[in-house]
Amino acid sequence: MYKYDPSSRCADEFINHEEILDTLAYADEHKDDLELCHTIIEKARKNTDLASNHCMVISHREASVLLACEDPGINEEIRQLAREIKLSYYGNRIVLFAPLYLSNYCVNGCLYCPYHLKNKHIARKKLTQDEVRAEVIALQDMGHKRLAIEAGEDPRMNPIEYILECMHTIYTTKHKNGAIRRVNVNIAATTVDEYRMLKEAEIGTYILFQETYHKQSYLELHPTGPKHDYNWHTEAMDRAQEAGIDDVGLGVLFGLDKYRYEFAGLLMHAEHLERVWGVGPHTISVPRIKHADDIDPDAFDNSISDEMFLKIVALIRLSVPYTGMIISTRENEAVRQQALQYGISQISGGSRTSVGGYTEEERPHDTEQFDVSDNRTLDEVVRWLMDNNHIPSFCTACYRAGRTGDRFMSFCKSGQILNYCHPNALMTLAEYLTDYALPETKQVGFELIDRELGNVADPKRRELCREHIADIVANRGNDFRF
Repeated sequence: MYKYDPSSRCADEFINHEEILDTLAYADEHKDDLELCHTIIEKARKNTDLASNHCMVISHREASVLLACEDPGINEEIRQLAREIKLSYYGNRIVLFAPLYLSNYCVNGCLYCPYHLKNKHIARKKLTQDEVRAEVIALQDMGHKRLAIEAGEDPRMNPIEYILECMHTIYTTKHKNGAIRRVNVNIAATTVDEYRMLKEAEIGTYILFQETYHKQSYLELHPTGPKHDYNWHTEAMDRAQEAGIDDVGLGVLFGLDKYRYEFAGLLMHAEHLERVWGVGPHTISVPRIKHADDIDPDAFDNSISDEMFLKIVALIRLSVPYTGMIISTRENEAVRQQALQYGISQISGGSRTSVGGYTEEERPHDTEQFDVSDNRTLDEVVRWLMDNNHIPSFCTACYRAGRTGDRFMSFCKSGQILNYCHPNALMTLAEYLTDYALPETKQVGFELIDRELGNVADPKRRELCREHIADIVANRGNDFRF
């Protein structure tokens, strides 16, 4: 009998291979049991009633049944419920961010990433602090307030001291009305001591994609380098939590292995974090493998259709209703528009995935990690969101006010977070419109703000929000730091 223990901190036990295989077999056996499928959906539906102050999470096994079910009626119920849960927890707000690539030096041999050590024709580059500052100013001039920094794993070229120095440069760079208020960090798995250093440097969310939860596939896809150690990589979030980083972000690279296996493993990881640390993942990302230098996505035979990809998004929203869900510019406009309906709450905009790419007039390709499918500017993305009745948000107030980890989750699961996020989203949108938006975007945006102010439930918060927005428009020299 295998040992599956979501309370264990051993990866082989909380992501147990035999448990996933049993889960997939159970899903195949019950996928046509429409009564069971309806029962699972009704269990998830309780998450639309936040007044009950109880977050009902469906298990990885229950969610896998719904994923395997092919009934059109069930699939439509899943999509509709995902919309309702997303609106219940996050409203119509969409948080915006951008990736900032610091260095593409890497000692790993990952077969799906162009930064792998054996790729000798890609240009290698590492930003100096002056170059980091220039990149940050370029991002501030676009209107960004939140970054996710990225770097390859190279202990000599990209040590933790370099990452910390870059974070300091980012936080202290001020240009006109620009300020980066939250720095999320996506770097390789490391030690508790180094995670403590990141915490002291005021990290936002620590992000680490599992790539694949299938251990044998993981070992084959990471043949060389420190990332080859599956358990060290998979147990990283526990070490980050031990170090005090209570906002962590999960993700898999869909297309590397079978999507049903990855889906079950991802939910098991979320269940593990909730069980051990009392707080699940702050975010879940859903990247799909894309073309890049030296990488042909057709070499991986586990690609998934847009329809199945969107179903996965919807089912993650049903299964982990409280988590922020992220979709990047790997996906094109059409897919991103649909994914916003089914659970996505954060997107990147105006992204460049090359080292030093934001200071170049033309998008450079020589150091890109992957091809960008959505090449629109941030202003175009903001306008598009508003045209589709979303509120673009640049808010970082929870992070600044210490609402992280279990404190954020308690607000989110009870629905109280809407009392903060809705007005803060409107105020940060007013900042963006005043400082950076094109005239047509500005007009559309302030019309949206006028409409949305009426939807701020608390009258006192509504009037305070209205007053702050008036101050922003009249005297934008102040930094309100929402």
